[in-house]
Parts: sequence; C-alpha cells; structure tokens
Amino acid sequence: MQTELLDNPTPCAVLEPLHARVLVVDDEEPNRTLLRDSLEPHGYEIEEAAEGEEALRSVAARPPDVVLLDVMMPGMDGFEVCERLKKDPATASIPVLMVTALSARQERLMGIAAGANDFLNKPVDLQDLTLRVRNAVQAKRLYDQLQAEQRKSERLLLNVLPRPIAERMKQGELNIADAHADVSVLVADLAGFTRLSVHIAPEQILALLNEIFSAFDLLVEKHRLEKIKTIGDAYMAAGGLSGEDPAHLESMSRLALEMRDELARFNAGYHTSLRLRLGLSVGPVVAGVIGRDKFAYDLWGDTVNLACQLEASAEPGTIRVSEAVFERLKDRFRFEPCLLRGLKGREDTACYVLHP
Repeated sequence: MQTELLDNPTPCAVLEPLHARVLVVDDEEPNRTLLRDSLEPHGYEIEEAAEGEEALRSVAARPPDVVLLDVMMPGMDGFEVCERLKKDPATASIPVLMVTALSARQERLMGIAAGANDFLNKPVDLQDLTLRVRNAVQAKRLYDQLQAEQRKSERLLLNVLPRPIAERMKQGELNIADAHADVSVLVADLAGFTRLSVHIAPEQILALLNEIFSAFDLLVEKHRLEKIKTIGDAYMAAGGLSGEDPAHLESMSRLALEMRDELARFNAGYHTSLRLRLGLSVGPVVAGVIGRDKFAYDLWGDTVNLACQLEASAEPGTIRVSEAVFERLKDRFRFEPCLLRGLKGREDTACYVLHP
C-alpha cells in the first residue's frame, strides 16, 4: 500500500557505514524508492522485491543481512513471508523488520507470532529507520560470529573425540564410560625418531611428526576407524567402537599395512630411515572421557595392554598381532608365528607377524 513521505522530525545522527545488504519488500515502487534512497547514503546495498514470492526467491539466491518487509501486499502478505523465512533454518537468523501502517495490537501480535524481529511504523521516521536497521545488522553480525565460534569449537571437539561422544557431551553428559565387547586396537611407534630428533631443530621435529601423523589421520578416516590419541611419536587407533562395522578388524589390518607403506614414501621423500613398530589386538575394552577442562577420549583393558606389548616387542618395520586377530583373519592375510616371552603379568603368549 502507498505510504506517506518519510517523516524526519529530528536530524539523523551521523553513523559509520556498515556496508550491509538490505532487502526492501513492498508492492509499491515509490515506497521502495523512499527506503532505498534513505539507506544507500549510509553504505547499505539495497535489493528490492515487489511481492512475497519474489522476496523469498531473492533471499534464497543471496541472503541479505536485513529484510524490510511491508505487511499489506497482494497475494502473499508480509506475515506469511516472515513466517516462511523464520521456519527455514537457512534463513531463520535474518532479522525481519516489518513496515506497517497498522497500529492495532492484534496486528503487532501477528507479526511477533510470525517471527518478526522489529517494527517500523508508517510514515517511517528517517532516524528511526537508520537506527533500527543498523541495530538489526549488528545483531545479525554478532549472531554470525557466535555461530562461527560454535562451529570452530565443534571442530576442535571432533579433533579429540569421536562424533557420537562429542554429541553426548554437547547434550550435557559428563561421565561417559562405555564397555565394548569387540574392538580392534592398533598401536604404532616410530622407531628411530628419538635418535633423529637429537640432530634437528624443534620446529623441524614438529613439522615431521605433523606430516606423518596427518597422513595417518587420512588413512584412519579412509577406513572409517577412530584415531584415539598420539603420545610423543606413538599413535593409537581403534575400530568397532560404534558397533556398526563388523569388518573393523580387517580394516584395521589394512590400515596397519598402509601406514607402513606411507612411512616408506615419507622416507623416500626426505631421505630418512624411520620405521614403524605396530601392535594389533582385538577384544573387549572400556572407552570413556577423562578430565574436565582438558578432556581426552581413551581406552582401557587387557586388549589395549596387549596391543601395547605387541608393539613394544615388534621388530622395526613389522606388525605383530594377537592370536585372536590371527584366528579371525587367517584366511585373508598371511601370518608368521612368533612368541611373546617374559612380559609383565603374562605367561608366554602366541603372536603372529602380519604380512600383506
């Protein structure tokens, strides 16, 4: 509907331009022109829509920072446009300022119910317009910053926790400890890295470890397994924690072989002679989150201890696996028998060396 000219009873304060995008929605071109001409000198980029469907298409194609939305329009009125914008998660955060000549309390309540963030009365006061639009833009930018920080925090959380555990912590669960009946545990250690680190600068040590472990991370992700932690130049991964992959042990065995191949490529590129000792076992574990401010996801149990002992006793460049691993995979890989002797808390234990 046609509005009166903009009221300007008081001088408009001089404000620093925000360089934001504003979508003006009104079926009357003179009204759109008045709003555009009033906002453009303040640095706003103005887009226009003459009716509701056009406004929704414009928002979908290029979301604005603020929508100035007339209430009384033919076809789809402003209430419906606002409601549809607020129901869509992709556009719900865009501030909607409804511009109306209606002053009845019921009309305001309808706007609030539709999700409107603010109102402007016709005839529109110029200073009121610029201040409310500016406040809406600043609120939107603050919201976007908070969302970006939340996404950053979630990425950091997923760097140290499996996704299902991270989701449980986000829901407020603090004491997380789960028993798992069938988990494959791989422990790898870089033989020769300690000796190499004596002769290179600290930043080079960090760069080398980061490159190696980042390559391992990609392999773990490829096989849909879980990285558990690194300790110095040691790396631990696990499979079967979600209970959704019955072939996790075979995937873990292939991961071990590919990690060894990846290190060989690293040695060829950097003229180094690092080698991996790897230990692999399978069985029950307890998994959970420890700590409060600096928390970590970890595994406990005899299956974990055995994987560590297999790694510690392995010759550099070899993959030692437990008898349980051998029994389940003996038809898929080649194995060479060996024996663990003199281990603390264990009698002589059969083990095997995994080959491709």
